[in-house]
Amino acid sequence: MNAGIIGMGRCLPEDKLTNFQLEQRMDTNDEWIRTMTGIEERRIAKDEQDTSDMAREAAKKAIEDAGIDPADIGLILVATVTPDQPFPSVACVIQQEIGAVNAAAMDVSAACAGFMYGVITAKQFIESDVYKYVLVVGVEKLSKITNWEDRNTAVLFGDGAGAAVIGKVSEGRGILSFELGADGRGGKHLYQDEHLVMNGREVFKFAVRQMGESALNVIEKAGLEKEDVDFLIPHQANIRIMEAARERLDLPVEKMSKTIHKYGNTSAASIPISLVEDVEEGRIKEDDVIVMVGFGGGLTWGAIAMKWGK
Repeated sequence: MNAGIIGMGRCLPEDKLTNFQLEQRMDTNDEWIRTMTGIEERRIAKDEQDTSDMAREAAKKAIEDAGIDPADIGLILVATVTPDQPFPSVACVIQQEIGAVNAAAMDVSAACAGFMYGVITAKQFIESDVYKYVLVVGVEKLSKITNWEDRNTAVLFGDGAGAAVIGKVSEGRGILSFELGADGRGGKHLYQDEHLVMNGREVFKFAVRQMGESALNVIEKAGLEKEDVDFLIPHQANIRIMEAARERLDLPVEKMSKTIHKYGNTSAASIPISLVEDVEEGRIKEDDVIVMVGFGGGLTWGAIAMKWGK
């Protein structure tokens, strides 16, 4: 039996930071931000709300949605580049708080592709019968590494968390194929020094090429055609990058997830946050074929083709 997602949850900070508020802080404007990125507002965590706090809330919701005993979780994987501290890991911080007392725990550092790396790692443990359930959380508090004096990056990022419980699903459903990749030569284009630093032009070129290629690759690996895809969930980084991936798959606009206008780029959290919203609002239905694809610092990338349902 394939591994698949059996429960989901998310956590979004209450405070919104709009483009109009950013206009008051730096030399930018709402029209430019919306046109270039698709972002209208983003969520910003309060000082006292750290990465682990958001991870814990998203994880609790996912466990409740899955209807499982958290003590049956064998492994916790938290995808993040903004942990509370270098160690202990966010995964260890939340382990006892969510009742997963029997779980091994570690963080995964693959930037915006982190959730893809986490889910694909979880798949191996589930399908080899090592663990019954694996909890994967994508979470970032990017506001704490954002340079609010740099208008090229400050307008892009937001905070949040999304979580998924991975377990075995019924025949024909779950993860059908996947792709993971990395190219360390591009690490210089997106990294953290004191703050997050990005060469926007180079990252854009890489993402436009890689998102489309990876999506097509997992469709082919699954033995499917482009017309078999019901829904695309791209990493919510930039609307122009997302649209390029959608066009490579010949999908209509309504078949692509779009939450970037509300939440900005939440890095490892963006795909699970979007997934929760799309399922809750009925855009993803039982037995739909979905493609999730992300890219991030490293440079890293990952994609999954999945048949939705338990």
